[in-house]
Amino acid sequence: MSLTSSLSPLARYAAGDVNPLPPRHRGRRYDRAGTFLPEPGNTVVCHLVEDSPSQAAVLEVRRRMRAMPDANRLAFTPASSLHMTLFQGIIEYRRSLPYWPADVPLDTEIGAMTNLYMKRLEGFSGAGPFRIRVVDVVPTGLTVAGATEDDSRRMRAWREALAEVFGYRHPDHDDYVFHVTLAYMIDWLDRDRLPEWQALFDDCRALLDQEAAVLELQPPALCNFEDMNHFEPLRVLG
Repeated sequence: MSLTSSLSPLARYAAGDVNPLPPRHRGRRYDRAGTFLPEPGNTVVCHLVEDSPSQAAVLEVRRRMRAMPDANRLAFTPASSLHMTLFQGIIEYRRSLPYWPADVPLDTEIGAMTNLYMKRLEGFSGAGPFRIRVVDVVPTGLTVAGATEDDSRRMRAWREALAEVFGYRHPDHDDYVFHVTLAYMIDWLDRDRLPEWQALFDDCRALLDQEAAVLELQPPALCNFEDMNHFEPLRVLG
């Protein structure tokens, strides 16, 4: 039996010997030291509810990941920034279609784009509240989904409504994997380290199943950001 045969596909994906290219965000979003670099943009996110039991459980997962001997392979986002992205906005270094409204010049400044979205969101009512659950724990954080099928429908309805307001649909619009990012890969993991990481992920999943069956989220909000350290709410949408 191979060393990775019992591991999840995402854990195997983090192995250095099967990834000849460096992690795709390294050098633009963060450097080799794990320092986040300027990358201004905007986005619609739901922050975790401060001081909630589910936030405490997520922070415990983050603490356990940071305690791993090779945690320096990951660039961890600040605890205060933890959120689930509901709909991707625009980013300074991704000025191309279909990641940008077709009716707006590609050289429009980020601040002007955010102001434009603020105007387009006037009177926007969204698709109602929803709840989420953790699907998996992976090297970069948590994958999540609607707690029920009705919650999943509402999340899709939010994305459809926001796509109309923002004026674009990313290629992954229909199959976007919702997630809570805890870290980004600086370097891939060594193959012989994967079993210990997988054991950690399994233990963390059990912890979340017990203590955070539903992750408590703040309402969706349009936020701007200068880098991955902080997402400033500008308008609450729901």
